[in-house]
Amino acid sequence: MTEPLRVLVVGYGPVGARFVEGVLPAVRSGRMQLTVVGAEAHDAYNRVLVAEYAVGGVERASLTIADRDEAEAAGARVLTGVSVRRLDREARSAMLSTGEHVDYDRVVLATGSRANTPTLDGVPRPKRDPAHVSSLPVELIDGDDVLPRGVTALRDLADAERVREAIRTGQRLVILGAGVLGLELALAAVHAGARVAVVHHGAHPMPRNLDRGGGGVLRQALRRTGLAVFAYSRAESVGFHTDDVSGERSFDRLITADGNQIEGDLLVLSCGVSPRAELAALAGLRTAFGVIVDRRLRSWSDPDVFAIGDCAHVVDQEPAHDSASSRPGDSTGPLPGGPSGLIGPGWRQADWLAARMQEELLVADGEAQAMRAEMDAEREPLVMLKAEHIDVVAVGDVSLEPGDDDRTGRDRKVSLWSDPEHYRYVKMVSENGVLTGFVCVGMPRTAAELTLLFERGGELPADRSLLLRFDGPDYVPGDDGDAFAPTATVCWCNAVTVERIEESAARGNDTVACIGRDTRAGTGCGGCKSRIADVLARHAAGVATPGADPVAAA
Repeated sequence: MTEPLRVLVVGYGPVGARFVEGVLPAVRSGRMQLTVVGAEAHDAYNRVLVAEYAVGGVERASLTIADRDEAEAAGARVLTGVSVRRLDREARSAMLSTGEHVDYDRVVLATGSRANTPTLDGVPRPKRDPAHVSSLPVELIDGDDVLPRGVTALRDLADAERVREAIRTGQRLVILGAGVLGLELALAAVHAGARVAVVHHGAHPMPRNLDRGGGGVLRQALRRTGLAVFAYSRAESVGFHTDDVSGERSFDRLITADGNQIEGDLLVLSCGVSPRAELAALAGLRTAFGVIVDRRLRSWSDPDVFAIGDCAHVVDQEPAHDSASSRPGDSTGPLPGGPSGLIGPGWRQADWLAARMQEELLVADGEAQAMRAEMDAEREPLVMLKAEHIDVVAVGDVSLEPGDDDRTGRDRKVSLWSDPEHYRYVKMVSENGVLTGFVCVGMPRTAAELTLLFERGGELPADRSLLLRFDGPDYVPGDDGDAFAPTATVCWCNAVTVERIEESAARGNDTVACIGRDTRAGTGCGGCKSRIADVLARHAAGVATPGADPVAAA
């Protein structure tokens, strides 16, 4: 056996922890020497559920997704509350915040993303672009922006504790931004009894995912819950009041360009995220919207550096873009794509890279013949809004409107059904009859069927209105076998199918929690838990899965 491969993982969040879990066989065998450095003091936890934790929907223990004891028992060294301050690529050494230097053969960057701080008078906003990153204070290289008292983001447990305390004490929340995360927090907080206002500058919520019609129906559904929604309101500044006793300034109100002054006790910034790529830029790696890597997740600038998750910008490397031509922090020239910001793609990258590195070690020891070539391109991410009594699912390009001239030559068609009075809306965009994008508001079963069609690249029925029956009063879910076909994906975050859930149930895993522990289904965004329950109910009732082998089932 050759000398162990020294691998340094920078970041111990959900994606970094998934990679660590994947390479533990190589660590146990002595083929890999693994060091993991995480800036947070906590072990890896599910950030997707931080908002739910903030409103009291889940307990702290349920957020933990990494088994640190198992990793350390296998021989990995895990450092938490420690950050990497500098990568010396020439010496293949990393300097830690403790002053220690860790030598490596490979680096895996899993630094994730941070919440964006918008431009607001009264809120400092450091410049993090490659031209200014070298002038950042060292604590901001891997740290978050320092926000005034009463202003917070919602990315980590510390943020969640601030929101949790505000809700517990009856404070008024003002949420700036109407994307998925901001709306999920707002709706969960309202459900918990909090007073909440959402402020955004667009015409409708979720503007990156919904068309105008779907966004308008969602806006009405939001207001029905008691949520105050301020649309077309561009935030300009933050007002403060000074405590008479402590003398400290705290958030008091958000002031918008149209003259609104929205009073509150806690301002939550939900204005998107940006990759934590400062460490890479300082090390001379090419960055754009993240660390530029190819489909082997390898940096364009250094074959010994890899990136996964929210900090990885995957782009096919062109011959003109070789490592010799890269410059420190070079981000010249527009590049397509960027991180999705979703947990599922990050986990798939972690799984793929872990398997690839282990194959590399086996090939080096003559125990394998080949390694996987490169990752497949990620499919279009499915976006779901998970909230009490509000169901929104969207995917693909839905900008085409009925009556628009399609000048692409791809025979694109639009089918649309809207019932604003009952907060329901469906829009389907097809290309040569094949579903390429859709929006569903208030139609959860129709959304599930469209998701299945989209996943399979299936054709829509000639009469599109047939799909509306799934949310009709006479529809019986058990009558629809196709949605429970063995290959139908239930959990998109972890790519778990009906078949895998039924196999797990047959081994005695008869609850959603048990299925999650056995298959990981439902442990990402949590939006599939109701479908997992449906599969389990059918299995318990002895309903045969369509397309399953009756002999094997017996």
